[in-house]
Amino acid sequence: MNLKLQKIITIDGPAGAGKSTLARELARRLTWIYLDTGALYRAMALTAARRGLDPHDQAAAEEMARSISLSAHPKPEGTAILVDDEDVTALLRSPEVSRNAAVISAWPGLREALLGIQRALGTRGEVVAEGRDMGTVVFPEAGLKLFLYASPEARARRRCQELTAKGEKVGFDEVLADITARDEIDCSRPVSPLRPAPGAVTIDSTNLDIDAVLKVMINAFRNRFSPGILIKGNRQ
Repeated sequence: MNLKLQKIITIDGPAGAGKSTLARELARRLTWIYLDTGALYRAMALTAARRGLDPHDQAAAEEMARSISLSAHPKPEGTAILVDDEDVTALLRSPEVSRNAAVISAWPGLREALLGIQRALGTRGEVVAEGRDMGTVVFPEAGLKLFLYASPEARARRRCQELTAKGEKVGFDEVLADITARDEIDCSRPVSPLRPAPGAVTIDSTNLDIDAVLKVMINAFRNRFSPGILIKGNRQ
């Protein structure tokens, strides 16, 4: 096994399970790099909308993926995404972009276009990568694989709280419907369907807060890498 790939932690799971928050915080505590691979698909969805493309149009989506310049720049606080040299990171979290990302991410040619970018980012090692197929497809040799999930209702409540905190008005039923639809797309697509990677540590966060889930993750890290390793303290 590549020694650098050993120093990769993958966190997969459905929409709204808390992967981004937990991956970012775990990376901070380990002083590793946080890689938000889902942002790459969101950038594709945003670009499609800007170009007036239907995300359900497979040929158009795959051609777009081959024609744009897309780059990701992992930082301790997150991943900056540039499309044709424009930083679009702040535009990627809207419900509309999320819905379209769920559709566009199902196309094999688009996923293939992004695979090399994602793998290249992991070659430096000491990376916490979160997404849908990090442990199964992108980094199958990762040293530690985690699968985070929660009930659809719990995920919908969290997403509503997140969007409300940003000043966006959303209804619980609407968010729950979006999450349920996203789950169906992610789990049933023929290419890279959402599922736990072989050997993954599964964590049900339905009734756990962030600190409780982090405790499980850190224990899994210590068991895999080093029982005596020093890890930074609580969130700042």
